[in-house]
Amino acid sequence: MKQFNKKNLGWLIFIAAVYAIIQIGTMTGIINAFYEITLMTILINVILATGLNLIIGFSGQFSLGHAGFMAIGAYCTGIISIKYPTMAGLLGGMLLGIAIASLVALLVGIPTLRLKGDYLAIATLGVAEIIRIVILNMNSITNGAAGLSGIPFIANWQITFAFIVISLIITMNYIKSSPGRATISIREDEIAAESMGINTTKYKIIAFVLGAASAATAGGLHASYFSVIRPADFTFMKSVDILIIVVFGGLGSMTGSVVAAIVLGILNIYLQPFGQLRMIIYSIALVAIMVFKPSGLLGTKEFTISGLLDRKNKKASMKEGGAE
Repeated sequence: MKQFNKKNLGWLIFIAAVYAIIQIGTMTGIINAFYEITLMTILINVILATGLNLIIGFSGQFSLGHAGFMAIGAYCTGIISIKYPTMAGLLGGMLLGIAIASLVALLVGIPTLRLKGDYLAIATLGVAEIIRIVILNMNSITNGAAGLSGIPFIANWQITFAFIVISLIITMNYIKSSPGRATISIREDEIAAESMGINTTKYKIIAFVLGAASAATAGGLHASYFSVIRPADFTFMKSVDILIIVVFGGLGSMTGSVVAAIVLGILNIYLQPFGQLRMIIYSIALVAIMVFKPSGLLGTKEFTISGLLDRKNKKASMKEGGAE
């Protein structure tokens, strides 16, 4: 119980410290308006990447449909926020987006998650395109190709930071739970998991629904902060961008997804002056990482407070042993 309390206190201090650093940066002007946009992009990408990592890195299912679920969250939040430009409107729109994205993921996941590998990737990509085309053709509600503009600016980095904390708590608790361990066993060897009596389809669907819900959350925050959304914002390339973050950080590492979103976000800032060459340099950097570090920045490693405490206790024990 003492270790448990120390661990939770450690995480609370860590979260408060990160929040304080960002707050000081914005108050002192170190994080100006331009850098705040980059900060928001990074924070939204963290939510997207951790959700996709749950699907790909922990359940072992190759999905390219994340942009579609993000679009659902963005449009639900945008439509509701325009009618009710309050915090309640924002939260209501996000909850509606999460509910619809989760329902779509459930209905889509039941037949498609029986597929594997490239077939699953193609199926989920098709689903994302269907969602985008449906939004594109719902002119009376979504304004078609022109998208929605004038969405009330309600979300900020503080709200997004809070949603990151909530998303990570839910995701990490799921991974460490009994269903989470069953999900990981599917990634390791699906046939062996089935032979042990694990309902593989059930746990793959749970991971898929949780990932879709996190994408819808990120989409809602994106719509509220940037105030303008279009179907063109949620194409196949958006799913690939999120996939790059997950692979870059390490499949099966939530810490890696967070670090990769930050690193790639900062890298994009420094590559802005290069114009069109930016994407070439960006691609070369990613290829280099994949060649020299194919498992990603962190592989499957996770940063944990309990690990730090155990290391500290181990060092203390070694010093005591040496003194004796």
